[in-house]
Amino acid sequence: YMGRVDFANKTVKLGGLSEHIDTIRRARRLLFIACGTSYNAAIASRQFLEEASQLPVIVDIASDFLDRSCPIFRDDVAIFVSQSGETADTLSALRYCKSKGALVVGVTNTVGSTISRETQCGVHINAGPEIGVASTKAYTSQIIALVLFGLMMAEDRKSMQGRVKEIIQSLQKLPDAIRQVLELDEKMKEIARELYEERSLLVMGRGCNFANCLEGALKIKELTYMHSEGILAGELKHGPLALVDKNMPIIMIVMRDNTHAKSQNALEQIVARHGRPIVICAQGDKLSAGGVDLRTVEVPELCDCIQSVVTVIPLQLLSYHIATLRGLDVDCPRNLAKSVTVE
Repeated sequence: YMGRVDFANKTVKLGGLSEHIDTIRRARRLLFIACGTSYNAAIASRQFLEEASQLPVIVDIASDFLDRSCPIFRDDVAIFVSQSGETADTLSALRYCKSKGALVVGVTNTVGSTISRETQCGVHINAGPEIGVASTKAYTSQIIALVLFGLMMAEDRKSMQGRVKEIIQSLQKLPDAIRQVLELDEKMKEIARELYEERSLLVMGRGCNFANCLEGALKIKELTYMHSEGILAGELKHGPLALVDKNMPIIMIVMRDNTHAKSQNALEQIVARHGRPIVICAQGDKLSAGGVDLRTVEVPELCDCIQSVVTVIPLQLLSYHIATLRGLDVDCPRNLAKSVTVE
């Protein structure tokens, strides 16, 4: 955490935001604008940022934001998330918001990048150089940086202090939790052997887990060229349930959080249609549906807003192993560039 978290005193300090944090707390709304994996990281953090700031939090894809010429006000705070700091659409959105008088904040992995130069304040995620085209460690580091930003926003709210301590304790446990999840590599390789010849894969979840469904599906698309879709489990009955049968590969994320009962209900719906989902769940959570014991991938349990960092890793490993089994180049997928510097 690069000295940003004081575990003894349960406090967080992001030096790049210190001078502007009071202005950000007084904002009308927070807008997170990003593309691809960075957009998914903002989605993953949105629920906690709403809770911590008690402000409306809007997450937008930069290209769509520009197409709509979204109204921006002087008391808005626009936060631009980009691994490279050079993403063309995100930069155009930044300049648009700046011209409207909003405070512009950067969250980037690259010191000296255009976004870090053109924003008024910001955070470097310090993930180190990311060589592969498909973003992995930048995604998890962006989530952590945005959670730290939320913790700073909650600093002056007495009602949040218990929650802040709980999250900081989870951050302390996170390195060990990641080490444990990486031990699932062989299990994910085994699952990859079963799935690598399939043509489609659905990834489902809700609440804080939904962003990982989007991100897991994106990694599978990028690395394996297999069709994959991240589906919000609450939307199942509004269409996606029609895809479910005994032949459709499904992965579902079900954690012991405030969405557990509703996610369990979605599992029942899938099993009733002869679906056989592989479930990513908390250690010791013995899930079953329709009297069927489900196949599970168990991960360590952390605080809900940090859990995404742990639950995405099995999906990243799965996409890696499917790609290698298909004989594909994991570092340089076809048709893609690491830094998207054109619109």
